[in-house]
Amino acid sequence: MLTVYSLSALLVALAEMGDRTQLLAIVLASRFRAPIPILFGILVATIANHLLAGLVGFYLADVLSATWFKYAVSLSFIAMAIWTLIPDNADDLETDRLHLGVFLTTASTFFLVEMGDKTQIATAALAAHFHNIAVVVAGTTTGMMLANIPAVLFGHAATRIIPMTYLRWGAAAVYLCLGLWAFSTTAGWLH
Repeated sequence: MLTVYSLSALLVALAEMGDRTQLLAIVLASRFRAPIPILFGILVATIANHLLAGLVGFYLADVLSATWFKYAVSLSFIAMAIWTLIPDNADDLETDRLHLGVFLTTASTFFLVEMGDKTQIATAALAAHFHNIAVVVAGTTTGMMLANIPAVLFGHAATRIIPMTYLRWGAAAVYLCLGLWAFSTTAGWLH
């Protein structure tokens, strides 16, 4: 269980570096200068979003337990490796919802921006692969918070300290290895 949790946390923390939701966290922190409600908004949105993704992944895996589905999950990890290499752009973000308050603005914006994002898809794929919603969602939520707490607390300074290119390449390598491992296991090359 610790391995699934740790792997889920690591994959999402790495994938989140330089992602549009992390850029959103930086924008919200710069704009509102209220880290506690922003962090709670991120936490609530992430739990809701990743729980939804975990449920979808888990039930798809149970319904579609055929070999082709296992290959599809394997290939989704490889696709995540490629997608992770594509940097997100801060200009794509919109945060003009001041009338909702900091917490509600953060929670609603984060939930919507996270829809279809690589970390949500990774959560679904991990839940499908490991068949454990609670541990996967706990891990991916932890990874999301590990990546976003410094972004909220240190804002733009965090992006100057951590070279995003290296983190994207690291995340891509982890996703690629996981995809190749899952593919090899499905093909019977590893036991």
